[in-house]
Amino acid sequence: MSTTPIATSDASADPRKDSLIEYPSLFPIKVMGLRTDDFAHQIAQVARQFDPFFDPGTIEQRPSSSGKYLGLTITITATSREQLDGLYMALTSHHAVKVVL
Repeated sequence: MSTTPIATSDASADPRKDSLIEYPSLFPIKVMGLRTDDFAHQIAQVARQFDPFFDPGTIEQRPSSSGKYLGLTITITATSREQLDGLYMALTSHHAVKVVL
């Protein structure tokens, strides 16, 4: 009796199956840091490295109640898990950033 392998669905063969995100999609990221005149500009530059079509005019800004910190929401067009991982690494290692969500 011969056995023939049966093709099975293997989620590890397609990395998109491991993600809850459908690519491409708009993806908001919250970034917080000390409130400075150029904080939003610095973060926009980082975002543009990973999304060349990122529009800095779409950045939402919220100062903290004390005014010491600034919360930003940047929305990029996510195209892959690798892109998002790279962006998170760049943001979390940026000298002006305190928190990335």
